[in-house]
Amino acid sequence: MTKDLLKDMQAHRDELTAIRRDIHQHPETAFEENRTADIVAAKLTEWGIPIHRGLGKTGVVGTLKGNRPGQRSIALRADMDALNLQEKNTFDHKSVYANKMHACGHDGHTTMLLGAAKHLAKNPNFAGTLHFIFQPAEEGEGGARVMIEDGLFEMFACDAVYGMHNMPGLKTGEFAIRPGAMMAASDTWSAVFRGTGGHGAMPHMGTDPTMPAGAFITTTQGIIGRNVNPQHAAVVSVGHIAAGSYGSPNVIPSEVTIRGTARSYTPEDRDLLQRRLGEIAQGIASAHGCTAEYHYLRRYPPLRNAPEQTALALKAAALTVGEAKTDGDVEPLTGAEDFAFMLEKKPGAYILIGNGGSISDGSCHYVHTPHYDFNDQILTTGAAYWVNLVDVELGDAR
Repeated sequence: MTKDLLKDMQAHRDELTAIRRDIHQHPETAFEENRTADIVAAKLTEWGIPIHRGLGKTGVVGTLKGNRPGQRSIALRADMDALNLQEKNTFDHKSVYANKMHACGHDGHTTMLLGAAKHLAKNPNFAGTLHFIFQPAEEGEGGARVMIEDGLFEMFACDAVYGMHNMPGLKTGEFAIRPGAMMAASDTWSAVFRGTGGHGAMPHMGTDPTMPAGAFITTTQGIIGRNVNPQHAAVVSVGHIAAGSYGSPNVIPSEVTIRGTARSYTPEDRDLLQRRLGEIAQGIASAHGCTAEYHYLRRYPPLRNAPEQTALALKAAALTVGEAKTDGDVEPLTGAEDFAFMLEKKPGAYILIGNGGSISDGSCHYVHTPHYDFNDQILTTGAAYWVNLVDVELGDAR
């Protein structure tokens, strides 16, 4: 990062902090990001960047032409939505809405891209076209997929697309990335075990679905230990169990519902998890004289970074903070990200920026927790990364 760029970004620190904290204070969840989209649209328009609204319901796309001729086009993406979570912070910019909170840092992601847009609008020293994608509904609702289905890449053609996410526990302002699979597929499954139920004192008079349900929960881990290649990573977790009535512990329920998540990195392992979970549910139910109804929902695909774009992103990160503060071989995460839908359509790369602190000693709070907050110190660093990436892709640094 040049001294002039650093100086320029630092000059906007207070403005960016105010924007970020305002968005944090007014969180909006999936497909309801109207106020946030209004802020984004107003800022881009103020800076002379033409905008389009409505893709993915509340999405905003700004387009900036470089002042030099060029045919190449790239897109930079930030997510805007918050989570359904009650914030427990006490600072002045805490959420004003009950059970809504920016607990994943999308307020910061939006602001960093706005910071880059402001700088680039004043200094369009690149060849080609740049699209700023502000996406709704990353948290579980697949806003990226919806924008694509609405015609995102037909309306805003690009040769590559890039994303960024903050990472608590990674040192403040440092960057981490890897080529290939960086985040897992996220799928949801359910198994409903049915029997006759009966009196708790006379179980032999009926069929008890709690037995196959319990066996199913423990047996699913055998998929990971005995079916998945030991050199691969995969996760099966139970997140919901429902059966019976709290007020009637002497009644064997006639139905037990179990729901959970499955995470994997390859199409083969994804197919394996889907097949084996169903086989185990049906087999165990039959062995206990019960039935099982099984459903598997493929939600987010694995996020896979293209090698060429990963190298370019790593170069931009090194220009921003130096090679010593970049990691090009970070371990894959079992979390998921709907930016993966964009990477299925276009080559690109997704990078992590350190939010600081340490999870182990409690000096920071992880994403999706009620005490999390985005670190305003990295707003200018993230914005500078975007500017350097544009220079690497469309400018003189490539």
